[in-house]
Formats: sequence, C-alpha cells, structure tokens
Amino acid sequence: MTTAPAGVTPRLTGLVHALRAHGLSIGTGESVDAGRALEAVGFTDRERMREALAASLLHKEAQRPLFDRVFDLYFPLTTTDPDDAASASSAGAFDTAALRDRLAAALAADDRSALTRLAGEAVSGLGGYGSAPDSDGWSSYQTLARLRPETLLARVRAMLRDAAVDGPEFTDRLTDDEIRRRIETFRERVRTEARRRVAERQGRDRIARRAVAGTPDSVDFLLAGRAQLDELRTTVRPLARKLATRLAARRRRAARGRVDLRRTLRGSLSTGGVPMRPALRRRRPARPELVLLCDVSGSVAGFASFTMLLVQALHDQFSRVRVFAFVNRVDEVTGLVARGAADPAGLGARILEEAVLTGWHGQSDYGTALGEFDERYAEAVGPRTVVFVLGDARTNMSDPNLAALKRIADRARRVHWLNPEQPSLWSTGDSAALAYAELVDMRPCRNARQLSDLVGRLLPV
Repeated sequence: MTTAPAGVTPRLTGLVHALRAHGLSIGTGESVDAGRALEAVGFTDRERMREALAASLLHKEAQRPLFDRVFDLYFPLTTTDPDDAASASSAGAFDTAALRDRLAAALAADDRSALTRLAGEAVSGLGGYGSAPDSDGWSSYQTLARLRPETLLARVRAMLRDAAVDGPEFTDRLTDDEIRRRIETFRERVRTEARRRVAERQGRDRIARRAVAGTPDSVDFLLAGRAQLDELRTTVRPLARKLATRLAARRRRAARGRVDLRRTLRGSLSTGGVPMRPALRRRRPARPELVLLCDVSGSVAGFASFTMLLVQALHDQFSRVRVFAFVNRVDEVTGLVARGAADPAGLGARILEEAVLTGWHGQSDYGTALGEFDERYAEAVGPRTVVFVLGDARTNMSDPNLAALKRIADRARRVHWLNPEQPSLWSTGDSAALAYAELVDMRPCRNARQLSDLVGRLLPV
C-alpha cells in the first residue's frame, strides 16, 4: 500500500468540502472511496490522481470542468516562491514581445508543458497588482489583456502552413479551429495559475468557494454571460426528461384520489365499523393548462428564454401550453418558442424581432403589460389554468397595476411568480415584488437548479 505524503488528507477533505459547497452530492462513502483510489494509483502521477478522484467523486460529465478547477487548487502542478513572484510582477521590466514569440512557437508545436510554463511566466510578469498583504495580487484578466494571445492566430497559422506537408487550401479551416482550441487551453491555464497564486495568499478553501465558477445549473441567471447561457441551454432536454418522469409519477399518485369518507364509512359496516378498505374519489383524467407570462427585457431575458424552452419541452404533460412575452406590451410567442428548439440560442433575439413587445419606450412596465394581458388574452386563463409569471417585478417607477394581477389570479387555478432576484432586493428601488407577493405566490428562482426544483413541485398534475 502506498504511503500518503504529508498534507494529502486535509487537501482531499478540502476538495470534497469545496465540491459540496458548489452543490455536488458527495457522501461519506464516496469520500472514503476517493482516499482508497489515491492509495491505489499512488501520489507521483498528478494526472492519474486527477482521474482517480474524478471517477470516485463525480456523477455527471457536466461536473468535470468544476472538478478540474477545484482539483488544480488543492493539488497544484507547481508552487510559487513569493520573492521571485514579487520581483517578476513588475510589468515594466518584462519582455512581453519575447514571451509572445515563445508562446506562438509553443502553440504551433502544441507543447503542453511549455504552455503551462509560459502561463506561469505570463502571470508573474503581467498579472501582478497591489502591494497590500491582503490584496489578491494576481489577475488572469490583466495578464490576458496585456498578452493578447488571441492575436497570435495568424502567426501560428503561418508557422503550421510552412511546416505542413498537405496543401494550405485543405488545412486552413481545420487549422484555425485547432489554433483557437490551443489558445483557449492556454487562456484557461493562465486563469488556473492566477487562481492558484491567489489561493496561496488567501487560502484554498476561500478561493475554491468564491472564485471558481460552478456547474451551469448553479450559475445565477442575472449574472450569467452568453457562453454560460449557451451551455445551460444544452441541459434543457435532459432536465425536461427528468421533470417529465417526476410529473408522471405525481400524476399516477394523484389519480388515486382522496378518501371518500361517506363511502368508506358505509363499507365499514360489514367489518364492525372498522374501515378496512378506504374508498377513494377517482379524479377525472384531465390534464391542466399552463400559461407563461415572461418579461424578456434586459438581464431577465436569459432566465425567461431558458424557462420557455424548458416548459416547451414539457408540453406533452399538459392539455395546452401558451407563452406570452412582454416588455411594456404583451404578445403571444407560443409558435416562436415551439420553433425555438432548433435554435435555442437565437430564441430571445427572434422574440424581440418578431413580436410586438414595446410601445413608446423600451423599458419594462409590468403594470401596462399585466393590464394588456388581462384585456386582450382573458380567454387564455380559466379554472384549469396555472399561470407562471417570470420577471424581477421592477416597474421603472410606473404603476404596478395590482388590480390587473388580482383579476388574473381570480380567474386562474393558481398563479406562481418566479423572481430571479434574491428576496433581500425585493421592493428596493423600483421593485414592486412585495406588493405583487401579497396577491400571488412569489418565489425566488436564481438558477437552473432552483428552477428545476420549483417546476417539479409547482407544476400542476
């Protein structure tokens, strides 16, 4: 049995705790299996350790990027000498042009060890900032902004073309894609190196929880960038299948109906008054209707479009699904959402382009939108309809029109409002969230994980 080096146990424990903090479900048994896996593969080959821990701790392929970033903090490839790092952090004495030349050569040769070494040199020479003991000290953004590795594509392409045996006409397109992949790999190594150095100053546990991007389903809708939203949209279909299975199970349980007390007592006469066989009221096999009313303005648009796609993927679970979008005017976009499965990334742009969502200005106006929905689409809401309102309830200081929302709630079976802002921000500034919450059920929904949980619990059966 391989003897573990000093300090491995607390590093492994810290790794597990950091992954749990990001929402990964890792039990005690899996943690023990990870320790045994490390003993089996040894502690000399870092990549073998990485694969052994990933196989022991992870349940989904989508969790792997998060695991790799946290692993690089707790089991770094190198360590930094504080004196050397401080002396190298002066960008004025650093030869950026020479580093770019060496980086271009390493990218052309796809020399991964050289790329790792150059990432460390780049962070030391270009990424240092601040002189206070408690300052972060290292910035990957500053490093990449000064080094600009993306501008080396043409130079690397020329190097590969000179060394290529085949004609350039055949290899140019494939070459560009490969170069971009290598450059992005280098950029990620710079980010990893900067995080590692900050972690040495501020502690691995703190950086692993605060400075490492989580899995796509834990990213805040209001803070997610375009790339994160695109990655999140790829989870719509698997998430919809899971929710459909959950809804089908709920529907089977609900179909049994409630206890019919009169029939149960009547039947108990044959057993001396003991209700041995409860009689149930059978429910009618009628599927409910669903209406989405979505704010598609500003940063809320990403949250709304993802939810639209998710509900559209679940449309077979309901007798009818209708989707309405608004900024300060309301328009039905059910057809656009149905066609959005082919191009989910462009759904938001198509809705803004083809639907009539704005009047005299481009700012959201919940009061006007709710009033127009109540007047124009009253037939969409009935006793079997569950309405989901998606938005942050920020009215830009306009009338919230609580009466219109109350009329909608009175006609509907139920109204749920999903708000992507945290509750501490409700009714701050121009938010009318707490006023709306007095009329309907308002719940915070900040990421896809919360949305999945809420949809699974709140959708009617």
